[in-house]
Amino acid sequence: MRLVLLGPPGAGKGTQARMLETRLKAPQIASGDLLRAAVRNGTELGLKAKRFMDRGALVPDELVLGLIGERLDQPDARDGFILDGFPRTVAQAEALAAMLKDRNVGLDRVVAIIVPDGEIIKRISGRRTCRKCGAMHHIIYDPPRNMDLCNACNGELYQREDDAEDTVKARLDVYAESTQPLLDHYGKLGLLGKVEGIGSPAEIERRILDALGTS
Repeated sequence: MRLVLLGPPGAGKGTQARMLETRLKAPQIASGDLLRAAVRNGTELGLKAKRFMDRGALVPDELVLGLIGERLDQPDARDGFILDGFPRTVAQAEALAAMLKDRNVGLDRVVAIIVPDGEIIKRISGRRTCRKCGAMHHIIYDPPRNMDLCNACNGELYQREDDAEDTVKARLDVYAESTQPLLDHYGKLGLLGKVEGIGSPAEIERRILDALGTS
C-alpha cells in the first residue's frame, strides 16, 4: 500500500500512520520528523528549514524533496509507505508523482483527516515537550504530574516555538491556502477519501480503513 495521509497540523496523521504501519506492512514517512532531525543535527538543510518552521511557514519544496526521495529509496519503503505530512501542495504532489514514476510505482490512495481549526489550536498549543528525553505531554489531554517537569525523566518541559498559538494559527492559514488545491487535485485523480478526525484513535483508524477498503 502506497498511501498519503493529509490533514492540518495536529489532525493526528502521525498517530494514525504509526497505527497503520503494522496492518499495512508499510513504514511511516513523516516529513516533519525528517525536517526536525535535520534541524536537530544542524545540517545545512536543517538550518535553512528552521527559519521557515519557526514562523509556521511551509518549508520550500527543494528542501523537502531531497529528504523524501532518499527515504523512499530505503529498502523498507520499496514495497509500500505511509506518507505523513507530504505532499502539502500541488507542486509537491506532481514532484512526488514524478519520483514514483521513475521507480515504476504510483499512489494507491490519499486520505484526508478533517478536523475543525478550533480543535487543532487546542491540541497543538497545549503540547509540552521534555528538553531532556523528548517525551511529549499535553496540559489538557495528558497533563504531567508537575506542570513544569516530565513524568518520564523529570526533565524541564517547554512549548516548542511551532506549537505556540499564534504560530499554530499561521500554520493553519498556510495549510488552508496551499492544501485545498491539493485536495482538489487528488479528488480529480480519483485517489481522495475524507474521514472525520474527531474521536478516539481507534475510531479514526477504523474510518481510514473503511476509506481504504481494507476493514
